[in-house]
Amino acid sequence: MFGIGTTELIVFGIIAVLLFGSRLPSVARSMGKSIIEFKKGMQDIESEVKASVHSEPTGRVGYDDQREPSGTRFEPPKAESVSQ
Repeated sequence: MFGIGTTELIVFGIIAVLLFGSRLPSVARSMGKSIIEFKKGMQDIESEVKASVHSEPTGRVGYDDQREPSGTRFEPPKAESVSQ
């Protein structure tokens, strides 16, 4: 398991008991719940990414030739008649 031997696991257990003592079961329980919540969150993100990658695009991004611009059109000024 991750290259950890029996001796290292025993030392780790002794240190955990010394640090946490009677709270060790509650600490282990809360760590287990947080790991489960983290995995659920990662699965949700993964499923959202897969859904967005494999879904059809809903609209076209870019310039649409068929649509009229929403602003007013430019009209050049009318030439004034010059009378002298």
